[in-house]
Amino acid sequence: MAIQEDKPWTVPALADAKREGRRLAMLTAYDAVFARVFDRNGVDLILVGDSLGMVVKGEGSTLPVTVDDIAYHTAAVASHLTRALLVADLPFQADATPERALDAATRLLQAGAQMVKLEGAAAHKLDVIRFLVEREIPVSAHLGLTPQSVLRFGGFKVQGREERAASKLREDARAVADAGASLLVLECVPTALAQAITAASAIPTIGIGAGPHCDGQVLVLHDMLGLDGGHRRPKFVKDFLVEGGSIAGAVQAYCAAVRDGSFPDAAHAYQ
Repeated sequence: MAIQEDKPWTVPALADAKREGRRLAMLTAYDAVFARVFDRNGVDLILVGDSLGMVVKGEGSTLPVTVDDIAYHTAAVASHLTRALLVADLPFQADATPERALDAATRLLQAGAQMVKLEGAAAHKLDVIRFLVEREIPVSAHLGLTPQSVLRFGGFKVQGREERAASKLREDARAVADAGASLLVLECVPTALAQAITAASAIPTIGIGAGPHCDGQVLVLHDMLGLDGGHRRPKFVKDFLVEGGSIAGAVQAYCAAVRDGSFPDAAHAYQ
């Protein structure tokens, strides 16, 4: 198995990792210092997430986050990366049309991102994925609990527990891959469903509250460090600072647990 060590991660290398069975460790970051620590301690992918609305700006959801916000933090994070692949979120309504998504994605790639992430698999979202990929912009899809849909969902809830919803998620996972996505984040879905989607998926899956069988895992950095942001702590969160003893140690512990499959365990997954 060809293991990626010090070489910079690329989009094609993600597909290689899935094929070779190498689990991917991903964390969010929003500034240069955390980016530097993560990059030097084994994190494969870094996400500048619209989660910054909640953990950086103190908002109640991700909805107030703008393209300006994401671009600013993307540039800060990109300035200190040498190895990790940088993904940036398209915030709420930045992907409402292909043209808007192209403008936003161009700004984020020019700020230093190597891939953009968008939520959902409705017809217009699939059009956006195709539109961006045709214009040389790598895309990560995001299914399950999509935080930008919090108003429609009525809160942050596990998705895909009923068979009809599970079937729709399986269909959506195939659709985003067929549209050209290179990566798929699965958030808050039952373990067995995430396992089935991962097994059938042509592209790597990254789980957050989706059990241990995804091709990788992601956590918000504040959750990984056990920091209290004033929001309810989801079941899938684990404090790695306790066992790591330092921020660098926590990152190393997290990456090791993702790669050996010990995180997430049953206590940090949904059935």
